[in-house]
Amino acid sequence: QVQLVESGGGLVQPGGSLRLSCAASGSIFSINAMGWYRQAPGKQRELVAAITSGGSTNYADSVKGRFTISRDNAKNTVYLQMNSLKPEDTAVYYCNVIVSGMDYWGKGTLVTVSS
Repeated sequence: QVQLVESGGGLVQPGGSLRLSCAASGSIFSINAMGWYRQAPGKQRELVAAITSGGSTNYADSVKGRFTISRDNAKNTVYLQMNSLKPEDTAVYYCNVIVSGMDYWGKGTLVTVSS
């Protein structure tokens, strides 16, 4: 089993920044992709950003230029630096990790962007 612990969510004003972290532990032999998804009220869960074991990244169009995903392979941790936050970024953010071909999800961390 793989456990994911997310941190870093909270309330921030428009234009502000937050950094999310997700640490993976447990039966980890090979982490493939790591990523962040989000789900706003009344909407489907969507991919925000993902990063492969080789460091290739992929971003949703809505966050390109504002969010940066990174990972520390030694710590089995993925980060999401979120800058220039907008009210429409308000959502529960979920960490996703693919280990040996299997998907694992965090419990989610709430990000609220509001004045």
